[in-house]
Amino acid sequence: MANNETILVTGGCGFIGCNFVRMMINKHPEVEIVNFDALTYAGNLDNLTDVMDSSQYHFVRGDIQDAALVSKVIADYEISGIINFAAESHVDRSITGPKVFIDTNVSGTLNLLQQANEHGIKRYLQVSTDEVYGSLGATGAFTEESPLCPNSPYSASKTAADHFVRAYHHTFGLDTIVTRCSNNYGPYQFPEKLIPLMFNNARIDKPLPVYGDGANVRDWIYVNDHCEAIWAAFTKGTPGEVYNFGGASERNNLEVVKAILSYFNKPDSLIKFVKDRLGHDQRYAIDATKALTTLDWKPSVTFEEGLKMTLDWYSTNQKWIDNVTSGEYKSYYKKMYESEG
Repeated sequence: MANNETILVTGGCGFIGCNFVRMMINKHPEVEIVNFDALTYAGNLDNLTDVMDSSQYHFVRGDIQDAALVSKVIADYEISGIINFAAESHVDRSITGPKVFIDTNVSGTLNLLQQANEHGIKRYLQVSTDEVYGSLGATGAFTEESPLCPNSPYSASKTAADHFVRAYHHTFGLDTIVTRCSNNYGPYQFPEKLIPLMFNNARIDKPLPVYGDGANVRDWIYVNDHCEAIWAAFTKGTPGEVYNFGGASERNNLEVVKAILSYFNKPDSLIKFVKDRLGHDQRYAIDATKALTTLDWKPSVTFEEGLKMTLDWYSTNQKWIDNVTSGEYKSYYKKMYESEG
């Protein structure tokens, strides 16, 4: 992509999206950003208060399923590239209500692809997940060649979207990239996810709900490293290719929870084991060799460094947590955890 481009970022008020938008505003003044977000429960305008007055930044509220609005935004802002972060992303919510995952993750992606093709968009990047690969045993790691084997309604919807991206590249010649990443953590993550959820409970001495025995293993990547990787793929990636990103930081959930308790100097007795998630994948691990060798990218922080940075951010931004954990979230939390034994 050349300089002076205007990029449509969908879902830019969500966790990864807002960190990506902030990175672009702060580090790439040559690129204008149009943030297109429906502002669902996980999309928060407060996530970008520090950049909203930038002349480089524009916000449009809208649903990626709205073909007419997407088309208008692409035309009005002379969009040259699309990076799609917009997604329903929480596995637990996909188990209790899968239809919205089809609506947003599949139908929404299909609409973006159609509009990208009709408007001659130079590059479309789909932000996907390692969960499309399914679950690993005790050894090994997912590569870009690993078979897709989704095990939850969420990962099934993301897999379907990835297939549509591949089909639009093959059938219509649309310049596409798919990125698949391991578990993200960092500032502005909605507190239904493990690290902010456990931080929020630990700070007020509330029990920390851990699924099953806490032995499920994830590869963790700091969100800013993921954002850098996405931009590297967008600017340097080969059309039609898939790129895996990981932090080379495998930890099981119990280790992560205990590290958070240690940060507060609080006892492990606050841990409360709850009934395991349906179909809970045992282990994910990413082989990021392709990205490391072809995109001039690598993670910049270890898990320990990134976790401290994350917890320090939440410690100094507790008002943000209080704001996003009000209302609908409280009902959701009670349904998911407080009835568990």
